Amino acid sequence: MKRKFLFFFLMILQQCATAQIKPVADSAVNLNEVVVTAFQQNRIVSGGTIVKIISNAGADRYNKTSLVAAFNAAAGVRMEERSPGSYRINIRGSSLRSPFGVRNVKMYWNDIPVTDGGGNTYFNQFAFNNFSSIEIVKGPAGSMYGAGTGGALLMHSFANAWKPSVSLEYIAGSYGLQNILSAVHFGQKDNRSIITFAHSQSNGYRDHTNSRKDNVSFVSQIKISDRQQLTASILYNNLFYQTPGALTKAEFIANPKQSRPAAGGLPSAVAVNAGIYQKNFIAGVNQQYQFTGAFKNSTSFYGTFTQFTNPTFRDYERRNEPGFGARTSFVYDKKIKETALQFVLGGELQKGFFNALVSKIKNGNADTLLTEDDINYTNYSLFAQGNIVFTKNWIITAGASINKTTLEFTRLNAYPVKRQTKTYKNEMSPRLALQKILTVNNIIFASVSKGFSPPTLAELLPSTSNINTILEAEQGINYELGTKLSLLKNKLQLEASAYYFRLENALVSRKDSSNADYFVNAGNTKQRGLELSADYGTMFKNAVVDNVIIHAGLTFNDFKYGSFQKGSTSFAGKDLPGVPKNTIALSADIQFKKSIYFNSTYYYSDKIFLDDANTAAASHYNLLGCRLGFRFSLKEKAKLNFYAGADNLLNETYSLGNDFNAAAGRYYNAAPKRNFYTGLAIQLNNIRKQQ
Repeated sequence: MKRKFLFFFLMILQQCATAQIKPVADSAVNLNEVVVTAFQQNRIVSGGTIVKIISNAGADRYNKTSLVAAFNAAAGVRMEERSPGSYRINIRGSSLRSPFGVRNVKMYWNDIPVTDGGGNTYFNQFAFNNFSSIEIVKGPAGSMYGAGTGGALLMHSFANAWKPSVSLEYIAGSYGLQNILSAVHFGQKDNRSIITFAHSQSNGYRDHTNSRKDNVSFVSQIKISDRQQLTASILYNNLFYQTPGALTKAEFIANPKQSRPAAGGLPSAVAVNAGIYQKNFIAGVNQQYQFTGAFKNSTSFYGTFTQFTNPTFRDYERRNEPGFGARTSFVYDKKIKETALQFVLGGELQKGFFNALVSKIKNGNADTLLTEDDINYTNYSLFAQGNIVFTKNWIITAGASINKTTLEFTRLNAYPVKRQTKTYKNEMSPRLALQKILTVNNIIFASVSKGFSPPTLAELLPSTSNINTILEAEQGINYELGTKLSLLKNKLQLEASAYYFRLENALVSRKDSSNADYFVNAGNTKQRGLELSADYGTMFKNAVVDNVIIHAGLTFNDFKYGSFQKGSTSFAGKDLPGVPKNTIALSADIQFKKSIYFNSTYYYSDKIFLDDANTAAASHYNLLGCRLGFRFSLKEKAKLNFYAGADNLLNETYSLGNDFNAAAGRYYNAAPKRNFYTGLAIQLNNIRKQQ
């Protein structure tokens, strides 16, 4: 398959080689806010918090195998990769309860809930070309997005600008990296579709880190009438990656590339062929209907299916996870003289029927059955929100949701067969926000919000295979104050947010003697944070440089346990594991007149405590990357982009995606050292005038 794509790519280049080459037209630097959809308010400051945007174009500084660097450029957000294909997303400390995977962060793709009712999100099923933008909502968002205290991710396929095109990109790099991204955009503005294909594979930096991924998606948006619009979204993902396992500090220092060796009577990661075999399917449709000029509805129906297989050094797990659901929201807008009113009322329902089998493992294959469980979950939320804009510069938002989650566990291999149930019900998640518009693009805001987050299926049924129905839901209150300023004729944009989040019944991961995960409610936490960001862009009228864009994001965290007792030991006042106190993200993009461009990125992470007692820590690190490229057009119908780049230029040895509270001190998962990549992209445009 790879050879066919390369052949097709070379044929296109051959046809274009005789065309007249001319530089890409100069593009103006525009740092104005992108309109966002969070909380139905279409404002960059929405619901009393700054909503950050990751655009497909803005993330185009890296090798496109993951979004780790793009997420880490946003203040208050941290993405980690334990092994290629295994991600954690930490929004203001939300990864405290995630030994792996994405939990406590609600995610949507084209208004379809991707996070299942059991609280788990397979973020790794998505490829770089499955989105045009991702909105990041930080802090409790339960007033409209159901249970959760970490935040929400809203992923969109269609950008505001639209034109038919065909694109193909090939990337090759260190450690056997091969990445192919292709997309066909066809149709017109009111009837448009996207078909994407992505393939990636790599041998990985560490031993036993091979990975392979194929991703196909189809999204179609049809404007049936002036009142009605339908969007259909389908995605299929087939992913495999080996899991090398965590190392002790001595093993990490001696050879960070090694995989987990045999130890403590348990086999090595290689001996059992530890890895993840994962297939995902999503299909959904969204209808937007405008009843009147002031009253509209958005409704989505969808179905999902995941097949998950995970051989480890402890056991062999297989899961089938079908599910379906719906989400609807009614919006009414009314203007009375100088006052604008908006009311939102809606709900979300999710239903899942999971089957999980855990067996002993022998030579990497399933052996004697240990447990077989059927898990049914039902999750619903009802939400309402009011929004008032008066005197054109004051905005008050008040909203709340009621959430209920019911889970049923049936252990089929234990006789007599019994059913256990757990219900988390009637939990209110309110939000109140006040925003003052000082002048155009200058805003101050404040908000208070409450979040509710029940344990996920992975926490109630962890890798110990012991059903734990005594866990309680987390509940927390967040207070936030911030500002957004635009200076120097909109060339400089500044953002600042300060918050205090108090979390009760915090869920924390533990490891037993075999390094299997289990969870406990850890009293309360006190999380204080300050997030600062600055974006500066300017154009030049000289013969060398066209424009420069500079970004800086700074995060300062003071996250500590409040009252937390483990046996006779108190961890009150200790720092939360997994969260660096300080991070710095810098980037600079330079576009030269002769179609040459240069990107540079820098990321600093402070040390990270790895256990509740703060006796072990991963060292701080500095990451420097750069990319040099050449963009040009061919007779205005085709664009070519050739580039080469490098990551971790300082050749740092560091751990990304550490294991917390790990038995025998197995905390460390080494990330790649200095590595290089090169890429070639072509885009063929249909320049017919759009309707």
